[in-house]
Amino acid sequence: MRRDWLWALLAGLLFGVGLVVSGMTDPLRVRAFLDVAAWDPTLVFVMGGAILVHAPVVWLVRRRGRALEGPLHWPKPTRVDARLLGGAALFGVGWGMSGYCPGPALVSVLSLSAGAFLFVGAMLLGSRLAARFDPPRA
Repeated sequence: MRRDWLWALLAGLLFGVGLVVSGMTDPLRVRAFLDVAAWDPTLVFVMGGAILVHAPVVWLVRRRGRALEGPLHWPKPTRVDARLLGGAALFGVGWGMSGYCPGPALVSVLSLSAGAFLFVGAMLLGSRLAARFDPPRA
């Protein structure tokens, strides 16, 4: 019997614990990181650690040329257009205003934070509206 779900669960738990330990689930810390006037650089170490883990894995997977099971599908570069810039701006404004991005917000729901519930609700509603009015392109 395949146990892919177990590996996915363990990876998700590890990711969630990492977000909590690093402070990414604390909206005040995230906003302080994004504040130019009173910058808190502690989250730079979180990004640096993520890059140190991710870069060798990407190098190894590209060298191998395939995923663990089946072909490997790397995204194709696309042009920068209004849709991309608008989405990036909306993400950045939402992150700056709330102090949450999607992963840490989902983990923060477990703390029963009203702000996290509000963010996740708005995120789910926005995803549904985007899928309805602006479906993905082939």
